[in-house]
Amino acid sequence: MSIPKTYKTEGVVIRQMVLGEADRIITLYTPDAGKLRAVAKGVRRQKSKLRGQLELLSRVSVSISRGRNLDVVAESQTIDAFRSVTEDLERLTRGLYLAELTDGFTVEHSSNSPVYDLLVETFGMLAATEQPDLLLRRFELKLLGHSGFDPELYSCVDCRTDLEQQDHLFSCAKGGVVCPECRTGAESLVQVSVSAMKVIRLIQRQPDFEKVAAVRVSPGILAELERLLRTYIRYVLERGLRTTAFMDLVSSGRSAVGRG
Repeated sequence: MSIPKTYKTEGVVIRQMVLGEADRIITLYTPDAGKLRAVAKGVRRQKSKLRGQLELLSRVSVSISRGRNLDVVAESQTIDAFRSVTEDLERLTRGLYLAELTDGFTVEHSSNSPVYDLLVETFGMLAATEQPDLLLRRFELKLLGHSGFDPELYSCVDCRTDLEQQDHLFSCAKGGVVCPECRTGAESLVQVSVSAMKVIRLIQRQPDFEKVAAVRVSPGILAELERLLRTYIRYVLERGLRTTAFMDLVSSGRSAVGRG
């Protein structure tokens, strides 16, 4: 059976790269083909029919022709541009972080539809939520789970005993919390308070973000969860993410304006 020369799919544009004078290489995350790259020829020209249809962070429907080295975008139509995200600087930086995180945790041509559903859902919620940082922690935790790195938060990763309700240490190397008796010699440890444990467990087990967002979480606990999950993600990916510095800079700038 011959392979069709063209195929159709939908996806979220998670990355763009300039190619030559008028082209771009577009990275899409799709529900059926996972991550894929394709050339959008002439997309940077004013009269291109693709211009404005493959914007970063937008959800698009595309027709793609198979190529020798890279596939080529033949047609594209925007499904959702997520304007409420892309036209607000603080939400935009978070959207860029979600895109880079998705890119880092996925490989080309390996389908993972729950990741796609999570990405689209999170972009939709990012446009309206009053708790974007808590939403990002939810995305990180769910993405880790869908990628096979779901952290163990209820039993010690070494001895498997149930964890007591107290402050603990999280082992990035072992992918979960270690009890006091197993802490000796453990590497890549991050402190996690009993209050932070309660919130991260809620995020992990509760599929409805509205129910998570209804719980009052202090800025200190949010900062603790951010530190924990960023450290774990950096360990898993074996690198930091470029968008975190930009996101932190914008957030700190907004905070400084608010205090002024």
